[in-house]
Amino acid sequence: ETANAFELKRAYLGYTHNFSEQFTGQVVLDIGNPGVGKHEMAAYVKNAFLRYSANNLSVHFGMIATTQFKVQESAWGYRYLEKSFQDEYKFNSSADLGVSVAYRIGDILSADVILANGEGYKKIQSDSALRAGIGLRLTPIDGLTGRVYYDYSNKTYKQQSITTFLGFEAERFSVGAEWMKMFNYNFVYERERNGLSFFTTVNASERTKIFARYDNLSSNTISGEATAWDLENDGQRYILGFEYSPVMGIKLAPNFKGWSPSDSSKEFISSFILNCEVKF
Repeated sequence: ETANAFELKRAYLGYTHNFSEQFTGQVVLDIGNPGVGKHEMAAYVKNAFLRYSANNLSVHFGMIATTQFKVQESAWGYRYLEKSFQDEYKFNSSADLGVSVAYRIGDILSADVILANGEGYKKIQSDSALRAGIGLRLTPIDGLTGRVYYDYSNKTYKQQSITTFLGFEAERFSVGAEWMKMFNYNFVYERERNGLSFFTTVNASERTKIFARYDNLSSNTISGEATAWDLENDGQRYILGFEYSPVMGIKLAPNFKGWSPSDSSKEFISSFILNCEVKF
């Protein structure tokens, strides 16, 4: 079967105010599909925080951006056409209520910690459990970034996740690789969720970039015979396209997306899309 459609994925509206050199406040509304109810578009408070920044220390408090995949999202750079791997497959929310602290230890090493509700920005507080994480970022040479992240939350069972990322950015190209594993996914005992993602960008000209990405999402149980508990949603995603910016603030990205389900009874899904980002 084939289908044609025009889509408005989301819109952001925000305001930033500098109280002083150290204190900054920001509020951002995210208007998108809520996924429930009759409304196709609804507004959420995506960010509402106070930031303190001085020397090598940075503190965010309120509805803040989570730190689990922030580095990877920046390295991927095409969120308007596809979220970064962990955001797309719901390993964590991109924003949550809590506090995060980041500190640059030296020229090549920085560390960050976060304590959040663990519910995301669409659910303010549904229980008393919290989600804590710690990350280390290493930049040994110009353009090379390595990151390791671990987080923990406890409800019926202990949910833990480990993430590693390695990326390199040069003048004409960039590459990145991400590996992810979550234990007791969604607090279900012995359910593991695994992920692997590779992406690259080549600067063909001043206004044109060529990009490609490969994702591999899988699930398994660790008791008895290993089986995929979420075979329906496991699979591999392929993305290939180019981005053209006719003027500053406007980006056009014709691209191909393919989804190969791990379930052999399901067909390969192909999509040809023209994404557009307008930023002002």
